[in-house]
Amino acid sequence: MSLDYRGRIAPSPTGYMHLGHARTFWTAYERALERRGTLVFRNEDLDARRCRPQYARAMFEDLAWYGIRWQEGPDVGGPFAPYAQSQRREFYLEAWRRLLAGGWIYPCSCSRRELAETASAPHDDHDEPVYPGTCRGKTLEAAAPGGVNWRFRVPDGERIAFVDGALGAQSFVAGEDFGDFVVWRREDVPAYQLAVVVDDAAMRITEVVRGADLLRSTARQILLQRALGLSTPEYFHCALLCDERGERLAKRHDALGLRTLREQGKTPEDVRIMARRGK
Repeated sequence: MSLDYRGRIAPSPTGYMHLGHARTFWTAYERALERRGTLVFRNEDLDARRCRPQYARAMFEDLAWYGIRWQEGPDVGGPFAPYAQSQRREFYLEAWRRLLAGGWIYPCSCSRRELAETASAPHDDHDEPVYPGTCRGKTLEAAAPGGVNWRFRVPDGERIAFVDGALGAQSFVAGEDFGDFVVWRREDVPAYQLAVVVDDAAMRITEVVRGADLLRSTARQILLQRALGLSTPEYFHCALLCDERGERLAKRHDALGLRTLREQGKTPEDVRIMARRGK
């Protein structure tokens, strides 16, 4: 057992959590517990348009009810800082400056409509289309990132390989399986890929447990870690739960939401059994 193990649960307050979230976060909790490690609770609240205070309160109340105990992050009813991404802008800005100085990123002015018309078809429903490189030759003298999207220039043809703790050996080819990806959005908000890399490093996370829909993102994040001189944690991607039609669960699935199940009188053990069975 490793006393140096540091895991994390990192929900986003854009809706009420469902059974799939519960199973993934319980896996993260169990892996930290088995290794006598530390579990960090991080609030990934960068999407100002969709994040709501009531969802933020609900997510840690529901997880505490479910039985998950974390050692760093908010107490139930307590403040999120410094574990809320909305409070960590300076960390992300410093990373953006380093990427810019190193020539890793470039400004992209493509609109959503242009991307829809020119980008390659997505590989599956869980990932973004491959960017065609329209703005790759652009440069911009910028002291701040807002106003345009900033994309990371991937090394075309390079195979990014890693061993996943749940799914085994994985590899993705840059420029084929994924293209140049956004690290900072024109709304002046860091993108998911950059924020989680910066935070996982700052919080000294040694293993990332999350859903299999983010498997390909691991290759992107390894490239960012390399560019920023950061260590790469281990990864463990959990299988996704699906509904009766075979569609993966989303926050719109109220019937399988933790809050709904609580209101129906289900106990935490009832819900854990449902999650293990996948229904």
